[in-house]
Amino acid sequence: MVPLRERFQAFLNGDNLVANILGKVEARTGTKKYYLATGSVCAMGLYLMFGYGASLLCNLIGFVYPAYSSIKAIESLDKKDDTIWLTYWVVYGIFSVVEFFSDIFLFWFPLYYVGKCMFLLWCMAPFSWNGSQVMYNRFIRPFFLKHQHTVDSMVNDLSEQARSTAETVTREVLHTLASSEAHQSAGQTEQAAASSSHTEQ
Repeated sequence: MVPLRERFQAFLNGDNLVANILGKVEARTGTKKYYLATGSVCAMGLYLMFGYGASLLCNLIGFVYPAYSSIKAIESLDKKDDTIWLTYWVVYGIFSVVEFFSDIFLFWFPLYYVGKCMFLLWCMAPFSWNGSQVMYNRFIRPFFLKHQHTVDSMVNDLSEQARSTAETVTREVLHTLASSEAHQSAGQTEQAAASSSHTEQ
């Protein structure tokens, strides 16, 4: 438990968004960052168990900070942080698909959103054995390498079918528009001829 507490303290004293916000609050209130963070975590845990809109809060936790860090990674010259956050988003995307089906059965458990939030926090944690690295290296990467050629083939086939369908639809739309313009032009010619005949009479 001591190493975990030390990591928590190091995170709060590091250069990151959460530490910066807590530092500003500490300067205004005089309350130490550690107590602010612990109190916030406890309040958030209680809200995730009993509060209204726990799903939205949980999704915001899993999205806002990683999105901010991803933008910083894109803008930085170091490519290592790009890989870290790309790995997170791959895991997050797969987790979201799995959750879409499991959510129907699990959302009513009292600790469901607490567990989901803890999982997402583990996936974005600033150490090498965080959830996204573990999930990617143990499950996603081996599965991808094993089935990469099959998936590539399926994607290529789907792309060809989509391109063929788009070309067919485009041709039909253009043909319909051309036919419509031809009918409209013929109607205008007939109307002009009828008007001219009526004028001569």
